Amino acid sequence: MELHSTSATSKNIQREVQEEEDRPSFPNHIKAQEPSIIPTETATAGKFLRRLFTILFYLHLILIAIFVLFLTLYGLISTSRNHHFQPLKFYPPLLTSTACSAIVAFIWQWVTGSSPSKAIKAAFWLSPLLTCAVGVLLVSVGSAQSLATGVVAVICALIQSLYACWVSPRFEYAIRILSVSTAFPPAKTTMLVLQSIFISILYSCFLVSGIGRATATRSSLNVLFHSVILLSMAWTMQVIKNILLVTVSRIKYMHFAWGTDIDTPKAFRDTLKHLMGSICFGSILVPVLGVIRGSARGMKLVAGDTDEFLFSCANCYAGMASTLVMYGNRWGFVHVGGYDKGFVQASSDTWEMFRSAGLKELIDLDLTGSFCFLSGVAAGAICSLASGTWALAIHKSYATEVSIYAFFIGYFMCRIAMAWPQACVSSYYVAYAENPESVRFDSTIPVRLDELQRFQA
Repeated sequence: MELHSTSATSKNIQREVQEEEDRPSFPNHIKAQEPSIIPTETATAGKFLRRLFTILFYLHLILIAIFVLFLTLYGLISTSRNHHFQPLKFYPPLLTSTACSAIVAFIWQWVTGSSPSKAIKAAFWLSPLLTCAVGVLLVSVGSAQSLATGVVAVICALIQSLYACWVSPRFEYAIRILSVSTAFPPAKTTMLVLQSIFISILYSCFLVSGIGRATATRSSLNVLFHSVILLSMAWTMQVIKNILLVTVSRIKYMHFAWGTDIDTPKAFRDTLKHLMGSICFGSILVPVLGVIRGSARGMKLVAGDTDEFLFSCANCYAGMASTLVMYGNRWGFVHVGGYDKGFVQASSDTWEMFRSAGLKELIDLDLTGSFCFLSGVAAGAICSLASGTWALAIHKSYATEVSIYAFFIGYFMCRIAMAWPQACVSSYYVAYAENPESVRFDSTIPVRLDELQRFQA
């Protein structure tokens, strides 16, 4: 018994040592930056949450694969009995949009890296025009569903145009910060982007088969089927995007903060092996809180100060949104990659750091997030126009559905490709907030802070 106990203890010690060796290695000066006292309950809850969301994400992939295969088989049986669904007129336009989205996404990120000025101006001015064109295409289909969707698209195009005019004075600084932070991208970044796009193409094509077969069934649950597939696409694409974002963030943060270079494949492997829980959780939390914060800003802008009741409601909602964003923001991904923190703690730490360094207003006015979002909208609109026009020409009744799905595929594909420029900018801000006096930073941020102070004076 004693021999058996000693052997088990030895195996446990060896396993713990092996796990410790497998963890991402950080220089000693980085470890010193971590909080020295973390409550045991908080650390345990954070580890549990990360493991839970890792399990949930992979379980969701298994379930959605089973679901799509079931829909495909059921759709094939239904199609053999009822010939109302024509796959040769539904699938080619939608699959073409997948290929188109990959090409547009890769070109867009390449233009961003080589000419940030052209990329930013193109995103803010082309996105409204292309969205309006999609609206016109949908209205021309003639059905009630397409008419409603087309009107929404035209209204969104108008809002984008007004927003672009409103923020145009900030273009110059946005171009400067993007140029400075992306001047030296990590080695093998292009390979990472291509790899992420390729995986996204395969996943999108797989889901397209389920979308088509859900359409073929003509079941009363079609809306539910399509919603499940789109939600799965959204979460999975966000996770792919944030894997790339965390990998590049870690590399760039180490460079900006400590002048240390990390091997890109190793950083990527560490991200997949140790950081998936935080990424999966953040991929849900950030979009939700982003919508809440954006709606709060819009409500406050619309309410103005003419109606006291609306003004107080808008202020209350905006205050709640500002509090929530402290615990879930895209800047937190930098500390997820740099310090292996839980996402909530990383978001809270980075937000507090911005506040302490006096960068909160500058962060609120940053256009990087809007630029990446509008880049995705523009790419989605291009794919929607390409597939929707084709579907309209060969089978009018499929045009609305194909246009909408093509838009989502193009949007997410471009957001994945644009993850690395966003990671570079995020890392630059976080590293600057930690040490503004570092010689690795130029005068871009200090000059902008002086401009904001003069504007407020």
